[in-house]
Amino acid sequence: MGSYSFCFTSILLTLIFTSLAEASLCRTSCGTITIRYPFGIDDGCGSPYYRHILACSNSGNLELRTPSGRYPVRSISYSDPHIVVTDPFMWNCRDGNDFRATRPFSLDTSTHFTLSSQNDYLFFNCSEENVIVQPKPIFCERFPDRCDSSCDSSSYLCRHLPECASAMDGSSCCSYFPKATESLRLMLKYCSSYTSVYWRNNGQNSPYDQVPEYGIRVDFDIPVTTHCLQCQDMTKGGGTCGFDTQTQSFLCLCGDRNVTSYCKDHEVPKHERAGVIAGTVTAVSAATAVGIGAGIWYVKKLRATAPVTCGVQSNENRLF
Repeated sequence: MGSYSFCFTSILLTLIFTSLAEASLCRTSCGTITIRYPFGIDDGCGSPYYRHILACSNSGNLELRTPSGRYPVRSISYSDPHIVVTDPFMWNCRDGNDFRATRPFSLDTSTHFTLSSQNDYLFFNCSEENVIVQPKPIFCERFPDRCDSSCDSSSYLCRHLPECASAMDGSSCCSYFPKATESLRLMLKYCSSYTSVYWRNNGQNSPYDQVPEYGIRVDFDIPVTTHCLQCQDMTKGGGTCGFDTQTQSFLCLCGDRNVTSYCKDHEVPKHERAGVIAGTVTAVSAATAVGIGAGIWYVKKLRATAPVTCGVQSNENRLF
């Protein structure tokens, strides 16, 4: 009897914890970073345009997924929509004249992300046989048709590296904004390394409102829809904008149900399509009851027909 009781308890605990996990609505933060629409770190939350883009680790570290890798997120601004990420492979002040192997940062062109024009890319020790390294103002006056393809050796940031102005003594530096991932790959083929500096607005009066900091600024769009605005409206229930994980159609995620309009629209039937992340208390209770019933039935069946090997599959107790 002891073995049967232990297995039954294990089944009950598994069902209960699984149901509680499904009951969680969309998380609103990862570590110290606020998560709001259009983003979500739980599938079915936010806009489907940004599905699986952000990932939150168990330790509370937020990362941005791109074709070139996963990058730590430093901050997200929703008023001036952008994300700032860091690339551990890029050159930093601690490297000095030691240049590590790096990789080109890239974005998926099918997403609603764009590299901000407020980024400056600095390239170090480029081969002048393969890269046009020239002071841009003078070079552009003489060769206007080749101006965009030149790497500016007179860049302000090359002469005033943030946080470590003298870190590059003995190495060359130039500034270039690659318009495509392929041009960035070519630059890295002929340069030792690179780094990205973005201009952060510190809230002061112009011209002292822009401060250079290491990082990559990625701008994003916020899809504005009538459905989402109604869903978020506190007078209509203050729901959370989400989507069906199977069809990607809009859903308003409420505390006790998911609907296709807004939480206080009681004329709309509850949405019960499988695969939606946001569970409800009612749904969890029902799922738990069904699960417990199935657990009791299965344990009774095991008692009658098979030996108990709790946690070990055999031909006698195999589930699938």
